[in-house]
Amino acid sequence: MEKDEVLLTRHDDGVAVVTLNRPQRRNAVNFAQWRRLGDLFAELGADRAVRAIILTGAGGHFCAGADISEFKTVRADAATGAAYDEAVKHGTQSLIDMPKPTIAAIAGYCIGGGVALALACDFRVAAGGARFAIPAARLGIVYSQLECESLIAAVGVTNAKKILFGAQQIDAAAARLMGLIDEVTSDDPVEAARAFAKPMAQNAPLSISGMKTVVNALAAGKVAERNGAIEAAVQTALDSEDYREGVRAFGEKRPPRFTGR
Repeated sequence: MEKDEVLLTRHDDGVAVVTLNRPQRRNAVNFAQWRRLGDLFAELGADRAVRAIILTGAGGHFCAGADISEFKTVRADAATGAAYDEAVKHGTQSLIDMPKPTIAAIAGYCIGGGVALALACDFRVAAGGARFAIPAARLGIVYSQLECESLIAAVGVTNAKKILFGAQQIDAAAARLMGLIDEVTSDDPVEAARAFAKPMAQNAPLSISGMKTVVNALAAGKVAERNGAIEAAVQTALDSEDYREGVRAFGEKRPPRFTGR
């Protein structure tokens, strides 16, 4: 991976911005970037100073998908394809598993693997001129189970089939109607995403993490399998200093000062 192809900016309000930085390729993600993203998201998830994460792209585009120009070497056959798919899963799953709020700030093209990254976030804010597509059917490949699950969760089965089978571009207005994105903005999408994240970043991190565990388990139909993690999240929050601080602040009629402990 070239130096600085994934940028990290930390803000004083606890919001971290991860930027895909290959503007000359419309931020098409290469093999090394997929692995770096997975490692970075895991690091940010464990960092108490980070309260929310925004994922965006440099140069006016979010992400044009996977970098197909390297497929002849890194995805040439079933064996190399398996290693490549594992790197993609690492990058995407680490974002899905993030215990903090995540927001995709989208401008320009959001295509293929870019859509998968956006859907791995909890929320998606897009500029009015953004364009979305999943061209797998034009490339002779199959969108993965993980990626299809995220797509169906956002837009439903019928719209997922429409997007996948047609492989056509849709604009931000159509994406908003389908549920693919949550907000369309006329402003800079990163600034809009920071405003979107602000109230979340001010709330109790352990509470948000625990509720994200519960909601994701319910959405995936995996409550029984994740019951241990759910119970642990509930107990951790109740035993936390943040819980005691929240009760004190409520009684004293002042804003709480949460630390994630």
